[in-house]
Amino acid sequence: MKQETPVAALAANPLLRNRTGPYGLPPFREVRPEHFEPAFEQAMREQLAEVDAIANQPEPPTFHNTVQAFDRGGRLYTRIDLLFHNLAASETSPQLQTVQREMAPRLAAHENAVAMHEGLFARIDSLHRRRHELDLDDEDLALLERVHCDFVLAGAKLAGQSRERHGRIAEELAQLTTRFAQNLLAEEAAWVLPLEGEADLAGLPESVRAAARNAAAERGLPAGAHAVTLSPSLAEPFLTFSSRRDLREKVWRGRVERGAHAGEHDNRPVAARIVALRQELAALHGYASYADYALVDRMAQDTGAVLDLLEKAWEPAKAKAAQDRERLTAMARQLREPTPIAAWDWRWLAEKVRQQEFDLDDAELKPYFALDNMIAAMFDVAGRLFGLTFVEQPGAPLYHPDVRLWEVHDRTGRLIGVFLGDNFARPTKRSGAWMNVYRSQSEIDGGTLPIVANNNNFAKADPTLLSFEDVRTLFHEFGHGLHGLLSQVRHERLSGTCVLRDFVELPSQLFENWALEPQVLERHARHWKTGETIPQALLDKLLRARQFDQAWATIQYTGPALIDMALHSLPAGTPVDVAQFEAQQQRALGVPEDIGQRHHLTHFQHLFAGGYAAGYYVYMWAEVLEADAFDAFTETGDPFHGDTAERLHRHIYSTGGKHQPAKAYRAFRGRDPQVDSMLRKRGLLPS
Repeated sequence: MKQETPVAALAANPLLRNRTGPYGLPPFREVRPEHFEPAFEQAMREQLAEVDAIANQPEPPTFHNTVQAFDRGGRLYTRIDLLFHNLAASETSPQLQTVQREMAPRLAAHENAVAMHEGLFARIDSLHRRRHELDLDDEDLALLERVHCDFVLAGAKLAGQSRERHGRIAEELAQLTTRFAQNLLAEEAAWVLPLEGEADLAGLPESVRAAARNAAAERGLPAGAHAVTLSPSLAEPFLTFSSRRDLREKVWRGRVERGAHAGEHDNRPVAARIVALRQELAALHGYASYADYALVDRMAQDTGAVLDLLEKAWEPAKAKAAQDRERLTAMARQLREPTPIAAWDWRWLAEKVRQQEFDLDDAELKPYFALDNMIAAMFDVAGRLFGLTFVEQPGAPLYHPDVRLWEVHDRTGRLIGVFLGDNFARPTKRSGAWMNVYRSQSEIDGGTLPIVANNNNFAKADPTLLSFEDVRTLFHEFGHGLHGLLSQVRHERLSGTCVLRDFVELPSQLFENWALEPQVLERHARHWKTGETIPQALLDKLLRARQFDQAWATIQYTGPALIDMALHSLPAGTPVDVAQFEAQQQRALGVPEDIGQRHHLTHFQHLFAGGYAAGYYVYMWAEVLEADAFDAFTETGDPFHGDTAERLHRHIYSTGGKHQPAKAYRAFRGRDPQVDSMLRKRGLLPS
């Protein structure tokens, strides 16, 4: 039996004290991995007591004494949970990973106990049945419907053995998704390709060499050494510029084969077990497949709508890629390189074609995209669209020296949030880019100040120079950040990015458009050495080339999205060998071998550790929305058109989940979105 933590130890635990530091930040510098378990135990006890109190009160259920009370409850648990999972992703350690593995099933069991609380759900269900008789405003009704849906999808309506089995599945899935992510981080952290001498550096511009020197230093290699890691911001430029075909193949295979090696970190059996449990979970709820279960709570509603969208892009992209392949093959012959071309050749040859046809060299662009200048650019766009100003506060007590903090003020000067930027790759940080919160906006306790963080994995150098794809990533994550910072809702469950999964990417993907706006680049794209503004001729080349190689990018994304839907559409009881299944699907889809996929199942964190199962399609779904939404600005002739920006703020960025997404979009645009805008933007329809 687990022993109670002594009262004195609890009192000394920084996670259990009221936050008195600046902005209500977590006590980053005081927290140790061993603080989390006792803090969670205390927080879980408190939340269950709160739930019991709501369920057992003698008064009949009302919105305020049941649904709103539940939303306001669990404050301690929420703040510890957010800090724990954010640190596990951004700045982990072997000790923290051990706590994560041990706590995963216990946290899942706790959340299951809340979701399965019969007394609480009976009150929520009673209100939900009478919801149209309660005279609730739109936001209160949205919270009632959202909370009821959460409980139902978490198994609150199940009974008997099904109810018990649902809980056990949830606990095992929590363990497995944690293991999947930790396996992947271990493989990525361990993989390194030292570059020996000038021959191995052939073709690499100075910006990539500087990043490779920094990567080598971080991994303890001798001073002046160079190395490539699997971080996209280093691996992808290497694949683009390296003249060494043999080394490009090693890097390409290193990225493709993550999680697919026999031994301790093999994600193949982990992924297969996750799929089997998801199938069983869906069957418990009465659905034919996990995709059917997941899409109940999405804009798309069913797999037919998802497949219809993906297929509208898939075949045109393959047809366009066939034309591009001819250009790349001709370039390979011109350079006396082997043909047919391979997947590790595509980026390199595409860069050569781009240089030849558009007179545009990515190495020529990078000096104008210094990280600090691009941060200033995204802040400038937010200011011109939404009236925000960002004031950096150096010296704030944060969790890593690379992290920076800005106060965020609205046009009246009022402090509306805190923004953290964590931009560099490191071995203690998972790959990819993401936004997260340490505290959400709400009106709980008189109002809560949102603490929003963006994580990127740029290759650190002095200075850090970004590719244009890196710039788009920076703007993308900041779009999510603005979604959290601009939130204006009463209830935390509806705050910021707490919207349907296929709507959450709209604010982020939409914000990417301003990264390519000439007036933004003319103001902020300045040479890191001379301060010279990006030449108009170079800017014109960038704009002319923006549709170049979009067929490759579309295939890289759409293939994994289609495989995700196929995998999660399998009926319950269908055994899966993930490697065989993926290979079979690639053949059936006709995935071009010389293009391949951005994600393979053994390292597909979106699906197996990120909440996007049967949902990777959402980026293209949101792209339909964002392409059509940006046309609202284009049609005015002004990318910062005041009335359009005000509607965008009011109906998209600030509204959280208090309106149905389709309704919110129509309120902004005046009509439903049109798919042609997205296809045209990708160059898959005539202009």
